[in-house]
This record gives sequence, structure tokens and C-alpha cells, in this order.
Amino acid sequence: MLDRDLAELYGVETRALIQAVKRNKKNFPEDFMFQLTSNEVQDLISQIVTSSWGGTRKLPFAFTEHGVLMLSSVLKSGRAIQVNIQIMRVYTKMKQLLLTHKDILAKIEQLEKKLMKQSRKNKKYDEQMQLLFAYLEELLPKKNEPMKKVGYKRKDEE
Repeated sequence: MLDRDLAELYGVETRALIQAVKRNKKNFPEDFMFQLTSNEVQDLISQIVTSSWGGTRKLPFAFTEHGVLMLSSVLKSGRAIQVNIQIMRVYTKMKQLLLTHKDILAKIEQLEKKLMKQSRKNKKYDEQMQLLFAYLEELLPKKNEPMKKVGYKRKDEE
């Protein structure tokens, strides 16, 4: 998440959020927070048709899941704690959904193997099962197909 979005959620100015982070630099290693490059900012602006970046002179900081969690200990306000609780719930839900999707795919593959063994005995059953799995495969991502990234895209990734 970007610094200005987090500042808005926490009800503080962006500069106040960054000041708190800088006062506690040891709490924010590179895998918790990093500053976007000017190219990344341009790519981000081009992804958002109507830019609301007006007048920002400093490159924004991006916070990872761990960085967002660390912010509650740095900001120490009741609102910061409540916002962090909500953000962590969203992250947890997203992870659960991804794991569930993976589990469903594994179960479908197991079922397919089991049914294919049985279908060798019955040709009509075999045709119906092949049709069913063909439909299911259309709904699932291909194994070698990269997953869609969440967030903004750089121009070289389009």
C-alpha cells in the first residue's frame, strides 16, 4: 500500500506518517517498505487515467503486509490499531481464498484421476467425464500460465 493511502486510512498527513517511519527506521527493513522509483511512479500514474497526484514532490513509499503491520506500533493511536486490524483481516482473507483455490484444484485433479480409472470400463461415462473436465479446465488457470499480478503494471509488463 502507498504511504498516502495509509496516511488517509490512519487519519494523519503523509509527511507525519513518513516522519514516524523515519524515527523508527530499524522497524522498516527493505522487505517491509521501499520507495518507488520515478519510472514506477510514472507507470502508476499512467495506470490511473485521472491522476490525483498533483504537486507531490517526493517519491512515495510502498509498504508490504509486514510494513503495514509495523505501522501500528509506530503510530500508536487507537485509529492506527483499528485500521491495522482491518487490513490484517483483509490480508488473511485473501490468503485463505488463494489457499482454498489451490485446494479445490488439487481435489479436482484427484477426482479426475479416480474417475478416469473407472471410466475405462464404461465408454459413455468416459465421454461425459471428459466433457465435464474440459469445462472445468476452461475455468481454471493453466499450469504454466503466470498468475495475474495484483497492483499496477509497469509499461514493460503490459
